[in-house]
Amino acid sequence: MYKFTLIIAALFASLCHSKQADGAEPVSVGTVSASKTAAFTSSELHSPIVTTLVRGEEFPILKRKEAIDSELIHTVATGDTLYLVAKQYGVSVNQMKRANRIIGSRLYVGQRLIIPIDLVNHQIKKKDSLWKIARTYNVSIDRLIKNNDLDAVVLQPGTELKIPEGFYQVQLLGGKTGWVQQSAVKESKLNRFNLGWKYNGKQDSYQKQLHIDGLDVVSPRWYTLSYENLISLNEDDNYAVSAAKAGKHVWPLFGNRFDPELTDFILSDAENRQKVITALKKSLVKTKSQGINVDFENIDPKNKKDYVTFIQELKKELSPNGIEVSVDVSRENDDPFWSGSLDRAGLGKAADYIVLMGYDEHWGSSPKAGSVASLPWTDEGIKLLLREVPAHKILLGVPFYTREWITDKSGKVRSVDRTITETEKLIHEKGLTKKWDQSTSQNYVEFMENGEKHQIWVEDETSMKLRYDLVKKYHLRGTAAWYVGGGPEGIWDVLK
Repeated sequence: MYKFTLIIAALFASLCHSKQADGAEPVSVGTVSASKTAAFTSSELHSPIVTTLVRGEEFPILKRKEAIDSELIHTVATGDTLYLVAKQYGVSVNQMKRANRIIGSRLYVGQRLIIPIDLVNHQIKKKDSLWKIARTYNVSIDRLIKNNDLDAVVLQPGTELKIPEGFYQVQLLGGKTGWVQQSAVKESKLNRFNLGWKYNGKQDSYQKQLHIDGLDVVSPRWYTLSYENLISLNEDDNYAVSAAKAGKHVWPLFGNRFDPELTDFILSDAENRQKVITALKKSLVKTKSQGINVDFENIDPKNKKDYVTFIQELKKELSPNGIEVSVDVSRENDDPFWSGSLDRAGLGKAADYIVLMGYDEHWGSSPKAGSVASLPWTDEGIKLLLREVPAHKILLGVPFYTREWITDKSGKVRSVDRTITETEKLIHEKGLTKKWDQSTSQNYVEFMENGEKHQIWVEDETSMKLRYDLVKKYHLRGTAAWYVGGGPEGIWDVLK
């Protein structure tokens, strides 16, 4: 089951700050505030530069390093040279000479060398205070007083303070990291959230799902592409109202019927794209939805650029309404239609979020039995996507389903989809015992029936917890579950 989804949500910042689950750690994100900002290989100036960043780029913050003391002293040991000491602290030999008034290059054992520290100039504003400035630059008030020989707490507007420079380690694209000066980055805290697709239920169950704790965004199936009218609309105003009352955000689903020809008909024509976007915007405003979830799968590779253009146009049209855009992508694989047609880097730049569909390692018609989403396979998929998309933009799609694989006497394999709830019921009724499968990092059961072998790689709270550990490990923004109702309400507690 591949799902390719575009997601849009309005005013999501308020949701992220108000809906954070107890104990959930927010994602720290740094926005580059200065043009031509260097990302260094270490938390020292003058170390090799990994890359140069531009104003407005955003990257997850992995670590912080406080500014080192402005009177850092190095005591010369046997074998030390000016070159080696300068290299150790990430400064130049000339800087060392000037700071220590050294002529020549000779050092002696026991000599105390002052290590020059780069300082930031801060011009005091009318409403500034030592507490505010210290908090802004992540330094102590004592450090500010000491560095600037202050003898009063009252600051004089217009004068300058010398502030020692700290660093942020940020996660760059391509699997790289870099250290950036704190003065060139504005830090923000973004809370994680969980999305759930609405599917395979009845009206009463849908209403009940709106009260699940830990579920922040719901995605009902409202829109599909159409040859006749370009787009078929099937909104549910009552559901949108109920979701709002329950404190959930609504991102309706927009599908392409898995039809590459129909998708090409829409995406390759600028006029058709605009008509679709106009209809979507009108419907979203009418239903007071915060976003939209477009499920485009099985796209012809020739429409690779068209799809990015569509996302860019959609984002531009909806931005004035405060609506954010997110795109789901399949885990990378060899299929040109299901994977190769997705420009993940381009979509990542055009959209606000990218949802990685971390399931269907073994699809329903697979000739080989196996896990829907083993942990190593999921882990690798995240790392592949991180090469092209910043971590704080990524939601990890998790499966609330698995498959029961049945192998007959001839060795032929078929499968039956099982939700988490159905699987647990089957295990209980047959008195099965879960066994740990080391290779997939999940529980496993098997049994014989009518001469056929049945195998299930189990999705449960254990597998969900391990996936959420990956969300935290890689600083991802949250999860997206296929689908709400596939598991017990308690499963959401693991994703908080």
